Amino acid sequence: MARKSPRPAAFLVFILGPLSFSLLGGQDQKTGPPLRHDIVVTATRLETPRREVASAVTVIPAEALARTGKTTVAEALADVPGLASLQYGGPGGTVSVSIRGANSEHTLVLVDGIELNDPINPSRSYDLAHLTLDQVERIEVLRGPQGPLYGSDALGGVINIVTKKGQGRPRLNLAASAGSLSTVSGTLGFGGASGRLSFSAGLSYLGTEGVSAADSALDGNSERDGYRNLSFSGRADVDLGRGTEASLLVRATRDRVELDNFGGPFGDDPNSRQDYGSLLVRGQVRSRLLGNRWEPRFSFSVVSAGRDHDNPADSLHPFDSETGRFDSLNLKAEWLNHLYLHPAQTLTFGAELEAERGGSDYESRSAWGSFLSRFPNKRAATAAVYVQDQWRVAGRFFFTAGVRLDRHDRAGSAITYRLAPALAFPETGTLVRATFGTGFKAPSLYQLYAPGTGWGPIGNASLEPERAAGWDAGVEQDVLGGIIVLSAGYFRNAFRNLVTFDFTRGYINVGRARTEGIELGLEARPAAGLWASLSYTRQKARDEDTGLTLLRRPGHKLAAELRGRVLSPLEATLTVLHIGRSEDRDYSAFSYPQVTLAPYTLLNAALNLRLGGGLEAIARFENVLNARYASVWGYGRPGFTASVGVRLGR
Repeated sequence: MARKSPRPAAFLVFILGPLSFSLLGGQDQKTGPPLRHDIVVTATRLETPRREVASAVTVIPAEALARTGKTTVAEALADVPGLASLQYGGPGGTVSVSIRGANSEHTLVLVDGIELNDPINPSRSYDLAHLTLDQVERIEVLRGPQGPLYGSDALGGVINIVTKKGQGRPRLNLAASAGSLSTVSGTLGFGGASGRLSFSAGLSYLGTEGVSAADSALDGNSERDGYRNLSFSGRADVDLGRGTEASLLVRATRDRVELDNFGGPFGDDPNSRQDYGSLLVRGQVRSRLLGNRWEPRFSFSVVSAGRDHDNPADSLHPFDSETGRFDSLNLKAEWLNHLYLHPAQTLTFGAELEAERGGSDYESRSAWGSFLSRFPNKRAATAAVYVQDQWRVAGRFFFTAGVRLDRHDRAGSAITYRLAPALAFPETGTLVRATFGTGFKAPSLYQLYAPGTGWGPIGNASLEPERAAGWDAGVEQDVLGGIIVLSAGYFRNAFRNLVTFDFTRGYINVGRARTEGIELGLEARPAAGLWASLSYTRQKARDEDTGLTLLRRPGHKLAAELRGRVLSPLEATLTVLHIGRSEDRDYSAFSYPQVTLAPYTLLNAALNLRLGGGLEAIARFENVLNARYASVWGYGRPGFTASVGVRLGR
C-alpha cells in the first residue's frame, strides 16, 4: 500500500522530463558502442573475461556505485538478480541477504577475498548493515554453491567487495551530502601512485535520525531510531622488484545504532542501543616465478568484531533492562598458486589454515527476576587444500573444474567439487553455460557449544556440516553486434543436513530444503548517452520436511534501470524495484502466527550534474512513490527521502 503525497509525484515528473527529452530526440540517436564485458575475479580466483565464465555472476562497477549516490554495500545489492535483501528497520538495522532462496548464513561475504562472516553470530552469518562503499572498486556477486574455492558458508553464493588500488597522480577525493531524516554523510579519500608505491585511503561518516525500527504503522511505535557510522579503509601496494609485490589492507568501522525491543505493535524502546566495532587487516605477498608461469601468493588476515548492547530501564519499561557483549576473532593464512601451464590451461591450487573464536555475556532483568547467559570463549579450526583446472579451447570452449578437502576439528571432513563448462559461438554472439557444484557449512561455535538451560540443551558438539548441491544452465545472446545483451537461466539447489533447533534436543541435523527458479536479464545501449537494463527472478523455496514455503523468500523480483545523458553535463538515472509477496511470522505474538508480506514497488532516481574542474553535484530521491513496505514483518522502512550533495573527484 502506498501513502499518497504530492511531493513524490512532482519529483517523478522532474526526473521523467529529462529522460523523455533524451528518448525523444534531445540526444544524437546514432547507435552507441557495444556493452562492455567485465573482468571477474571471484568465479575462478583469477582475473577472467566475463564471457569465459560459466558461473552466474553480477558485477557492480564503481561508476554505477558513484552514479546513484549509494553509501552502503546493502543498498548496492538491492537490484541483484536472485538475491533477496532483508532489513530489520531503517539505516543501521540488521541486513541479511539470501541468494537463490538459501538461508542468509549460506552467503559468504568477502572483502578482497577476506572472509567477514562473524563467528559469534549464532548461525555465523554476516550483518551487511555497517559495510560502507569506501574505496570500493566493484562488487561481484557469484550465485550457486562455491565449495571448492571458498570452503564453508558458500552454499548459496559469494559476495566479494573488491577495493581500489591507487593509480596515477596522487589526488584528493571529497564528497558531502544532506537530506531527509536529518541525514548527513561525508567522505574524504586520497590515493595514487608514486614510484613503486601505490596507495588508496578513505574516511567516511554517515549519520541519520532514521525511522522507528518497529514499524510506525503499528500501534505504539513513534520514536525514531538513529544511526551513526564512522569507517576507514586503506590499502597500500609496493613493488619489491624481481616480480614480487607486497600489499597491506586495513578496514575499520565504529558505529552506533538505536534499537527497539522487537518488530510489532508496541515494540518501541526509547533508549536501547548497540555499539559495533570491527577491524580487518590483511597482508599479502605475490611473486612471479619461472618466467611468469608460476604466480604464488601468501596472505595472512585478522578480522575482529565486537558488539555492546545496552538497554537500561525507562519510563515505558521501568522494570526491564538488558546488557550484552559479543566478541569474535578470525585468523586465516592462505597459500594460493596459479600455474600458467599453457595459453589454454591454468592450474590453481592452494592450502588454507583458519582459526576462529568467540564469546559473549548477556544479562536481562525484569519484574520476574534476572536471566544470565554466558558463552565462554570457544574455538574451532579448519585446514583445507584445493585444486582447480581452467581450460580455454579455440576461443569457443571454456571449462573449469575444481575439488577441495576441508577438515574441521570438530565437525570432521567435507569434500566439495564444481564443474563449469561454457561454449561460445562468436559468429552469432551466443554463449551457452552450465555449472554443477557442491558446498558445505561447518556448524557455528554457538551451535556446537552453547550451554544448556533449565528448558533443555542448546549446543550439540556432535553436529555435522550442512550440505548443498546445485546446478544451473543458461544462455546469453548478443543482439545487433552487442548493442543488446539478453540472458536467461534456470537454477536448482538441494540442501540437506541443515541445522535446526529442537526444544528437547537442542541443535540437530535434520533439515532439508529445495530451491529452484529462473533468472532473466536484458542490457541495452540503443543510443549514445542512453543505457537500460532489466532483470527478473522467479523462485520457489520449499522446506522438504514440512512442504511449506520458506519464510522471507519473495517469489518474484523485478529490477529495471534507465540512464540517460540529457545535456553534456547532466545525467539522470531512474530505477524501479518490484518485490513480490512472501511469507513471514509475527514473532511479537505468542503463537507466532504466519503472515503474508505484501508485494511492493520502489521507484528511485538520481541526477548527476558536472560543474567542471572535477566537481559534481548529486541529487538522490528514494522511494519516490512513498510506498509503505516491509521486508521483515513488524519492522519499518523509510518512506520518500531526498538528498543533495557535491563530490570532487572519484
